[in-house]
Amino acid sequence: MQSAAGATPAAPDAPLQQLRFCFYGAGSMAEAVARGMTGRQLCPPEQIGMFNRSGGQRLADLRALYGVTTAETPEDKDRLLTEADVVILSMKPKDAEEALRSVAATLRPGQLIVSMIAGLSIRTIQALLGQPLAVVRTMPNTSSSIGLGATGLSFSGEASDEQRRIGEQLFRSVGMTVTVEEPLLEAVTGVSGSGPAYLYYIMESMIQAGVELGLDSALARELTVQTMLGAAEMMRVTGEEPAELRRQVTSPGGTTQAAIALMEEHGVGLHFRQGMKKSAERASEIGRDLERSVLGE
Repeated sequence: MQSAAGATPAAPDAPLQQLRFCFYGAGSMAEAVARGMTGRQLCPPEQIGMFNRSGGQRLADLRALYGVTTAETPEDKDRLLTEADVVILSMKPKDAEEALRSVAATLRPGQLIVSMIAGLSIRTIQALLGQPLAVVRTMPNTSSSIGLGATGLSFSGEASDEQRRIGEQLFRSVGMTVTVEEPLLEAVTGVSGSGPAYLYYIMESMIQAGVELGLDSALARELTVQTMLGAAEMMRVTGEEPAELRRQVTSPGGTTQAAIALMEEHGVGLHFRQGMKKSAERASEIGRDLERSVLGE
């Protein structure tokens, strides 16, 4: 099953106002979701708890910016985890095994686990926690930090309809969502999870080419940013396929055709697709490594 949020009428939103949330991990993606939740008033900020391994200034900054509750002592961390209806895992993959084992005894039946950990499968999460809690596995991207994210979601069989709505609503607060079967999350990683970096890579080359052609770097940057924005919006508004939009710009024997012909000659499109597939393959490798470490398979 694959579906995009907004493609069909959405079910009524779950009553997030009455729920308590706990972020284990306080990095940029956790901050993006917390910002979206507070900015859209999905729940009172004091019902959002956050902590990380190091504590200190990072937590103080989050508390000051968003009014969330933070914890630094082991007792306070356990309290946030125990009281939470939804626990959001946002630590680095290398820290996940130790972190999840350490909180397994603290979590309780009925809680919803939302994972933003790349490569960590639902089966591995449940094995580390030692109980079949409802899990939402997600793959957001960094554009979530400005409310324009694209997030893939997969749900464990234990997730109720209400818990699925909670997961969807959380990530709709920072952009759009798609629901896919779990094996396809690696494809989501290859397309949108790593996708912003591909476009930044193209933009680097466009700016550099502009400079080499005589533009100053600030002007080359401004033109590149506006061109990217306009092209994306053109595709969204018109609903046209990119190949058709490209054809409309590419006059026979013209300037655009000269550029595209050279790119095709050097296999730019082929290498781009291969790179995206490599991203998806790497996501699968990370997942398999984690499973072997945890499950011995």
